[in-house]
Amino acid sequence: MRAPRPLAAALAVLAAALVACSTDPTASPAPAPADQLPPIELGGDWQWTPQAAPLELGVTHTQYSLDDHSPAEARQRGIDILANDAAIWQNHHLMGFGSGNPEPSPGEYDWATLDARMQLTEQTGQRSVLTLCCAPDWMKGGEEGETDWDDLEGNPDPEHFGDYAALAAEAVQRYPQVERVMVWNELKGFWADDKNRWDYEGYTDLYNQVYRAVKDVRPDVLVGGPYVVMISLDPGSQDASSFAGPWGVADQRTLDVVDYWLQNNVGADFLVVDAATDTRTETVPAPRDGNQKFADVARWLQERSDLPIWWAEFYPEVPDGESDEATSPANAAVMLGAVAAMAESGTAGALLWGPQGHDLGSAALWTDATEDNGGQPTPLTAAWQFLVPHLAAGDVEIGRSPSRPDLLAFRAEDGVVVANVSAAPGEPAPGAEPMQPWQISVTGRDS
Repeated sequence: MRAPRPLAAALAVLAAALVACSTDPTASPAPAPADQLPPIELGGDWQWTPQAAPLELGVTHTQYSLDDHSPAEARQRGIDILANDAAIWQNHHLMGFGSGNPEPSPGEYDWATLDARMQLTEQTGQRSVLTLCCAPDWMKGGEEGETDWDDLEGNPDPEHFGDYAALAAEAVQRYPQVERVMVWNELKGFWADDKNRWDYEGYTDLYNQVYRAVKDVRPDVLVGGPYVVMISLDPGSQDASSFAGPWGVADQRTLDVVDYWLQNNVGADFLVVDAATDTRTETVPAPRDGNQKFADVARWLQERSDLPIWWAEFYPEVPDGESDEATSPANAAVMLGAVAAMAESGTAGALLWGPQGHDLGSAALWTDATEDNGGQPTPLTAAWQFLVPHLAAGDVEIGRSPSRPDLLAFRAEDGVVVANVSAAPGEPAPGAEPMQPWQISVTGRDS
């Protein structure tokens, strides 16, 4: 931890930070060299906690994400953002979410779209994750040579689990750059209506066959699961568990998936989950309460396993009445609250779903590059780019103020990120100019 610096100097730097605001929401200020950015100290009752462990952030590309048919200039702007510390990892799906059918007929492969996605990761100098989902139609009872994208979320039939495992093995051999695989996605297709629960036995059977097949050909690849959604329910709901927090109550059926998989998998290198902060009935807690879920779930998992925890997807919801567009300031600020909870609780990895701007959903890192003026930075971009290398290095402290609980800060030796995770103004230091609702300040300049 750094030695404290004089308050007067700290307030001077902070004041400069708060007035250095760009009036153009699409502007991307050129960062000053790190050695010219003195750390910003915040006055008052800020309390600082070192991150619990290195946290590696990445992105999951979805249907439209810097594809070569996008306008060239927009695509290049997005690529420049991605290549500038926007991810440690880039995740692609084996099929769907931007990837075509890799095996339309048994033994006949088509890797063209996944090749292009892997080339993007190579071009931007980052590391590769492959989500082993979804499955060709003929593995699900469909016709050979046909692809019904409306049935993308169907799971392979049990008699084709071995075929799917063989396809997974083909993929990791074709792409030696893949270092991690996540088996399946949100247990798609594995819901058992007759039991009112997930078919965790069937999923674990698929997982185990895929695990063995991947390790047989690439023992260096790290394999993880069960990639279950940690659903929140309202208190008193049917299927509620005893695991609860200010964000709601965990669905016992999702907890059962984790427990069964931990007890019955044949091997695992990391533990994969995802979650949103709203409940099944779409009750949205306040951002501080909702983001506590990511820390609470991590600690619940740590009580059961010492496997590294990865969030394959995470969706911190904005309060009712605020814009949940991917490029909204509220979405960006609430996203930073989720990252803080992960860093404080020892999470190992987290993947931002859909870094290219879309209409609604989680915060994006660049605007829609299918548009001529797309590929522009968003309110999240500068803060995310600052945090990615620092959180991976493990040198970030998270700051909170008991008297100003909606303010949040991250600091490292070469700068600071300050976020107002609230629709109300907030003072970062006594007497300082208040931060505006959902404002994010990054290393002496505003995002």
